[in-house]
Amino acid sequence: MRHTSLRAAATTLLVVWDAGVERSALPGAMEALRAALSRVGAAYPPCEPSAPCRPREGTKQQAVLTLLRRPEGTTIVQVIEATGWAQHTVRGFLAGLKKKGHAVEVLERVRQVGPGSQGAKGSYSVYRIAAVEQG
Repeated sequence: MRHTSLRAAATTLLVVWDAGVERSALPGAMEALRAALSRVGAAYPPCEPSAPCRPREGTKQQAVLTLLRRPEGTTIVQVIEATGWAQHTVRGFLAGLKKKGHAVEVLERVRQVGPGSQGAKGSYSVYRIAAVEQG
């Protein structure tokens, strides 16, 4: 049997199913689809339910988590420089960490005050992953 992609196998199966005339081709299409699905499953083994899933090596997420695990923590500007993300993307990533069981703490808030008690550019916060919560 030739190497069939998942998309091609599914398309073939749908065409045979919709045609309804040549049901004899259905077992071959089903076999190709099963073979393609087994290759996809083999490429990405499932995570062990009890083990925490970790990001792949060399990804931007892993780089951010590395910055957040440093004792001195990291700032949003440092994450932007490391990833190229926009500021709102970094803030969204930090917010999403809470859903994944990470406690992100603010180590320090530095507020630069400009004329008329207006906030000035240069204000920043330092973030760090405090601990991983179980449950």
